[in-house]
Amino acid sequence: MNDMTPDRQVKPVEGEAAGSGPSPNQAATPLMSERRVGMLGAMLVAIGPVSMALYTPAMPEIVQAFGTTASAVKLTLSAYFAGFAFSQLFCGPLSDGFGRKPVTLAFIGIYVAASLVALLAPGIEWLIAARFIQGVGAAVGVAVSRAVVRDLFTHEQSARIMNLIGIILAVGPALAPTIGGLTMEFFGWHAIFLVMLLAGLAIMATIQLALRETVIRDTSRIAPKALLKSYATLLTSRYFMSSALVIAGSTGALYTLATVLPFILMDRVGLTPSQFGIGMLMQSGFFFSGSLTVRFLMRRLGAYRLVPIGLTCIATGSLAMLIMLNTLEPTFLRVMVPVSFYAFGIAFVMPAMMTASLAPFPRIAGSASAVAGFLQMGGGLLGGSISALIGDAVFAMSVIIPTMGLVAIISWLVWRRLPEPVMASAVRSVPDTSA
Repeated sequence: MNDMTPDRQVKPVEGEAAGSGPSPNQAATPLMSERRVGMLGAMLVAIGPVSMALYTPAMPEIVQAFGTTASAVKLTLSAYFAGFAFSQLFCGPLSDGFGRKPVTLAFIGIYVAASLVALLAPGIEWLIAARFIQGVGAAVGVAVSRAVVRDLFTHEQSARIMNLIGIILAVGPALAPTIGGLTMEFFGWHAIFLVMLLAGLAIMATIQLALRETVIRDTSRIAPKALLKSYATLLTSRYFMSSALVIAGSTGALYTLATVLPFILMDRVGLTPSQFGIGMLMQSGFFFSGSLTVRFLMRRLGAYRLVPIGLTCIATGSLAMLIMLNTLEPTFLRVMVPVSFYAFGIAFVMPAMMTASLAPFPRIAGSASAVAGFLQMGGGLLGGSISALIGDAVFAMSVIIPTMGLVAIISWLVWRRLPEPVMASAVRSVPDTSA
């Protein structure tokens, strides 16, 4: 089994210097504690799914408000996915060259501006454009947070932080649909974007005060030739691509679910927006409980031995989804029980596989995080787009989500047979000069 133990076979990474040790801050006291990195990382990662989950209860209402079609409103979600996915290919490498902190502040600023445009949108076309730009800004959270973790920690330490991020991350998306549904019912759908705007401003203030820079500015890393070399190194690495596809197939399914569940649970099952928001606590609750279970088990088994358990849960949820939704009329429990098994399994997969995808690439951690995030969001975008083409949300969910689960399982079976590449030369970290 691929458990990243010291006696594993290793080989150099093509395009990177082999045999280098860890960065200075990994050998000495890191710039920030595991807890601080975990809290900041969770806040940054959460802005993407929270901005999506806040909005989903309002989607049927926006159809009426703009006198448009459900397909047009679904396009606002697809536009958000597209901006989120493709922006990571830029903000991740930019953070390698200009630094994590300034790039994060710039992109969150874009998110805040887009939230204001969405708040004032006079028509569906403006809302689609604003959601796309929101996705562009929010994407920095995923790319930079994982890169910061890799700058300072690796292997089991990194997996512990990824798990902590998962625990905290579960709370935001769990509460977001409820907050979104209640906000819409009491103040109207426009108020949802006001909440996003205020959240973006709060995040900018927190980053300015609490995030310490973890890389030295080096724009040579984002020169076109260097950038193409970095992406070529990642895309031709079977180790990176297989580990990244495990994440894309498992976590990416949640983003596809976000595009279909509002229409299944509200249009087919008959829930109100606030009932839908409360009902989504079941998915997030299982992910949260899975993350807590993983935190306990990691002390005994290590993160990598937990991945097969998670994939078994994903397979169980996928099979139940395939059978029940194609043979029985959808009800809340028939939809959400399989989804909950899937979400529980994801919590077992994320810490180890996110760590595995970044560990061999410290000099290009931002680019590696960006490509992994692009594949994750790209999977959600592809699944959501195919769902829209299929038309029947129930049938689409019953086919697409199990297929994504199968991709995750096959990718892990490939990954576990590969030798771990030797760590590439490390990024020089900024010394802690603060008082």
